[in-house]
Amino acid sequence: MKSSQRYVQTVALRDVKCYALHGYYPEEQLTGIYFMVDVVVTFNPDWDTENLQRTVNYEVINTIILEEMKLTRKMLETVVKSILDRVIENYPFILTGAVGIRKLNPPMPGEIGHSFVQLSYSAEEHN
Repeated sequence: MKSSQRYVQTVALRDVKCYALHGYYPEEQLTGIYFMVDVVVTFNPDWDTENLQRTVNYEVINTIILEEMKLTRKMLETVVKSILDRVIENYPFILTGAVGIRKLNPPMPGEIGHSFVQLSYSAEEHN
């Protein structure tokens, strides 16, 4: 392998379904609604592939998602940032990360499948 070649690994959790009380309006924080959360990160893999300490553990990611979704917030922007900040804190070696939250059937006129908020991170932009 040439020294300029680099592998990039992706670890992701998609469609983590959570019932939560997020919403700008007080009634949303009383009734709650279902959300779907996606977290995708990339990193240069360590080839000790049987060692869970040398990768991004998606069980840890799931725990972060569930803990953050339990905290009622007005804006999904706050929730995606909190999740992404915790992922970066746990895995400072990630190259990129993205957290997206879909609010299923948001309470507004019309038939809307979901609203969506996503926040992305790139380590290159912070060096």
